[in-house]
Amino acid sequence: TLMCFRSCPSQRGGGLLLRAVSFSSSRCHGVSSGEGSAQPAESGSGQGQYRDTVLLPKTDFPMKLTGQKLLDKELEIQQFADLYSWQRERKAKKEFCLHDGPPYANGDPHVGHALNKILKDIRNRFEMLRGRQVHYVPGWDCHGLPIELKALGELGTSGLSPLQIRQKAREFAEGAIARQMAAFQRWGVMADWDQCYYTFDGAYEAAQLKVFQEMHSKGLIYQDYKPVFWSPSSRTALAEAELEYNAEHVSRAIYTTFPLVSQICLDSVSVLVWTTQPWTIPANQAICYMPNAQYSVVKRLDNSELLLVATERTANMAALLGTELEVVSTFTGSQLEGGICKHPTIPSKEVPLLPANHVTMAKGTGLVHTAPAHGMEDYSVASQFKLSVDCIVNEDGKFTELAGPELHNLSVMNEGTDRVISMLKECGSLVKEERCVHSYPYDWRTKQPVVIRPSKQWFINTASLKDKAKEALQKVRVLPESARSSLLAMLDRRTYWCISRQRSWGVPIPVFYHRETGEALINKHTVSHVAQLFKEKGSDCWWELPIETLLPAASKAGPVGDYIRGEDVLDIWFDSGASWAAVLEESDSRADAYVEGKDQIGGWFQSSLLTSVAVRNKAPYKSLVVHGFAVSEKGEKMSKSLGNVVDPDVVINGGKDPSTPAFGADVLRWWVAESNVFSEVQIGPNALNSARDSISKLRRTLKFLLGNVHSFDPRSQAVDPKEMHYIDQYMLHLLREFSIKVTDAYSEFDPGRVIRVLQAFISRDLSSFYFSIIKDRLYCDPEDSLGRRSCQTVLEEILDGVTRSIAPILPHLAEEVYLHAPGHDEGETLFRSGWIKSSSVWRRPGLEEAVEGACAIRDSFLSSIPGKNSAQYDLTIAIEPGLLFELMESLQEEPTSTSSQLCELMMSSRVKLCSELPRDLPSDALLKHGTFLINLEGGVIREDSAYSIAVVPTSAARCPRCRRFTAESTDCLCPRCQTIVSQSQ
Repeated sequence: TLMCFRSCPSQRGGGLLLRAVSFSSSRCHGVSSGEGSAQPAESGSGQGQYRDTVLLPKTDFPMKLTGQKLLDKELEIQQFADLYSWQRERKAKKEFCLHDGPPYANGDPHVGHALNKILKDIRNRFEMLRGRQVHYVPGWDCHGLPIELKALGELGTSGLSPLQIRQKAREFAEGAIARQMAAFQRWGVMADWDQCYYTFDGAYEAAQLKVFQEMHSKGLIYQDYKPVFWSPSSRTALAEAELEYNAEHVSRAIYTTFPLVSQICLDSVSVLVWTTQPWTIPANQAICYMPNAQYSVVKRLDNSELLLVATERTANMAALLGTELEVVSTFTGSQLEGGICKHPTIPSKEVPLLPANHVTMAKGTGLVHTAPAHGMEDYSVASQFKLSVDCIVNEDGKFTELAGPELHNLSVMNEGTDRVISMLKECGSLVKEERCVHSYPYDWRTKQPVVIRPSKQWFINTASLKDKAKEALQKVRVLPESARSSLLAMLDRRTYWCISRQRSWGVPIPVFYHRETGEALINKHTVSHVAQLFKEKGSDCWWELPIETLLPAASKAGPVGDYIRGEDVLDIWFDSGASWAAVLEESDSRADAYVEGKDQIGGWFQSSLLTSVAVRNKAPYKSLVVHGFAVSEKGEKMSKSLGNVVDPDVVINGGKDPSTPAFGADVLRWWVAESNVFSEVQIGPNALNSARDSISKLRRTLKFLLGNVHSFDPRSQAVDPKEMHYIDQYMLHLLREFSIKVTDAYSEFDPGRVIRVLQAFISRDLSSFYFSIIKDRLYCDPEDSLGRRSCQTVLEEILDGVTRSIAPILPHLAEEVYLHAPGHDEGETLFRSGWIKSSSVWRRPGLEEAVEGACAIRDSFLSSIPGKNSAQYDLTIAIEPGLLFELMESLQEEPTSTSSQLCELMMSSRVKLCSELPRDLPSDALLKHGTFLINLEGGVIREDSAYSIAVVPTSAARCPRCRRFTAESTDCLCPRCQTIVSQSQ
């Protein structure tokens, strides 16, 4: 049935009714039913004599907590180190495992860390509260080039041994870890801080090598000479996940000709090709065409040159060259088979025309320059047709001797490109040069462009894993679901994964090479032996121990002296991707969730999936949660140059500028929870001030609740639901609905919905409705009366439910409230006492319909006196005999009353309940009619009931104690108050 009272909040307490409440009994307060807020008794009228008989809220819980007091209180409450170990030791039927994606140990904590760690902690705390044993071991990704470069600074690697480089890198990583860990703990993150995992630990490295060995034994890891993304600025190979694409990169694109020496009947025909990388022309081994496409020989009318281009591209070429192109002949691509061209800058070299599937007509000429050593698709063509894959670029990005004396030692991306273009001009092959702005891969750390060059590296054959990985992903829940397509697309893009790096700071690839032949020695015996050494001594022993110790006798490799140890280390994505093997407790276990930013779709999410599928044929996670990035309030990426960086330490502790107050950790946590984490998450002064204000409003509600249960012990004074007032039972029903919604939202990784449900419950159901109705009963009824204890029972349930509902988001505030709340022994903590304990309470038949029917009538009453005080009116309700009348009778048995449950709900002076309106109504009576649909037993009983109301100003006087209009005169107490005062004397 419709909760009609929710439609008109403006007259049910005027918003957050607590704003006018003084939580001190030193002044006398009455109750204004219309405004729902306590008012001071008028001075000088003798009414102050009743001040001690009114039961006003009383609590030490502060309305505000700011500045250093706030920070001190949070630190006092932070007992989270014990909490994790306590819950790991208790008995629990189920475990919840959230596997921590390791942040990179190369800098200070930032708001991106806060977004990620707090989001995880909110879910972990919820799961712990609901009785599950949480498994959450924080970790750090400690290896890799960025740490190595930062550690070495301006020193570079010259003169330093691998062990010296590793020592400096380790010290740098340890410092970053210490700073990050301190911040995560200050944010209130509950975790196993004594058992964190670090990818530079020997035990972790050993587990990683076990994964490596199992993949190698299955033939999934192999060594090959292939084109890889190479960073000249870092002097190492990079994986796809270590690239970032610069959409503003500018290349000097060229159109150049390769003279055709066979196949076409016409003389002097040249094949026209287009490339954005002119430096690769000296490495050309073929020109590719599309077999099913149409090609034409065209004649330039400005110089009679004959060019071979795709027919589909002829019009574009004419516009580009600024001349008409006359079609001489047209034929299909398949007729180009067997064609041979002359290389423009190497006259003695001939290159074939070859069919290829990767040729498109979107750009260029429809004929693709192919340099197998410097392009992934080009390499595929070379593999198919047995072409040479000679590398003409060294590790510094400069031409080698193979490129010829004119190019030797020139940087391919700079002066090398200039020289190749000059050479093409000199031999008459350059047709046109143009500036091309396009997306180009850059090294994600040095921010410098990369090149593609062949190198002897170690690879994972991801092509053979793709189908299994996709199948495994089908069983994984992805939030948001839209991220699934990105995961699948990233898998499709990766044909192989280069896992070797030419650096010192990382896990050594456990391979030995023959001194003479260069043949690799690696098998289960050698890898297992090295893994055991790493577990005992750490991977520094790869450089510290003699090869006789590193190479086991069981390898049967021949004389140990014939071998040298390899110098490459593993890609850090393999490092972190193997974390499931090192951290998850059982070999066949899967984490309930991996929670990381969207950049990990092509990073940790994928490397973890591939390694787990390779070894165990299943994903390492049951669900993936993919959140957005933290950005400025203008939606910009944070950067020091823009001055929009938000430091979480300044958010919590305040800054030097007065405009940056100390917000505390809970404000940071509220910001995370309230945000739509599945998109970009904005942070700045507006968002933080809004979070602080929201928490302040919440504190006021909690203070009101605490103040009104200060003398109440739920363990001995709670009222059985079936003895409660109807509205009190009804609030327990709403509290149960609230708890179900909150539980569902937390389970869906949606703390933002938790906050919306919480704020709606407080504003609509509590402040604007229940609080305004019960204050007279709460303040002015006898302390131990059934009506007051009934109300306090519900207030304590609401306090407990609201406190637990916010605890995962605001653990500091929740524990602070719990310290002031009744019903538990001193020293108990909220987080050790469980989740919301709501239950489906016993209700009389028709309970909800009775209250909601009364609320529909109440709405009619309040809308007939807009802006007026409802307590100054008498209300007559006329309902024909039937279900609705019977329901209203359950709230008011007598025909007229000033103290019935129905009168309390109406907040009027008096309510008369009858079957028809009296005929002798005064002329100033306000009349209104309405209907209420009764829906009982799931729709089995439905009745649309009509009612009428008459509203007249009351003739009663205001009682000097309770301030309701129920007294005979202004200097006389109402009958209720007379009884209470006389009994207290």
